[in-house]
Amino acid sequence: MLSVGLLIIRIVIGLTFVGHGAQKLFGWFGGYGPKGTGGWMESIGIKPGVLMAVLAGLAELGGGLLFAAGFLTPLAAALIIGTMLVSIVKVHGKNGFWVTAGGIEYNTVLIAIALGVAFAGAGDYSLDQLLF
Repeated sequence: MLSVGLLIIRIVIGLTFVGHGAQKLFGWFGGYGPKGTGGWMESIGIKPGVLMAVLAGLAELGGGLLFAAGFLTPLAAALIIGTMLVSIVKVHGKNGFWVTAGGIEYNTVLIAIALGVAFAGAGDYSLDQLLF
């Protein structure tokens, strides 16, 4: 049952990150694409905005796909954790902990999940298990 639990966690979190990456890269799911996201990133001091939006989108989309598939899980977790740390430092950190105030609560939960799966392993229903 542990592997089923890990599979559920990996799919939900991984596909959520895929969606966020697609927002930044393609403007899907209500996103603003590289230009719109890049403009916002520049407004908070992340430059060059469009390049950083593409890199963030690639990290989220790629990390999310890897995480969902349970493939190169430590790398997938690192990509997820990296984007969340930047989000904490540049956006949410100044707002305290609780998400209701725009704080780091949600980012922290995602970091804990990614870190936990990286340490526990992706489980039996993963490409890591199948290939390695």
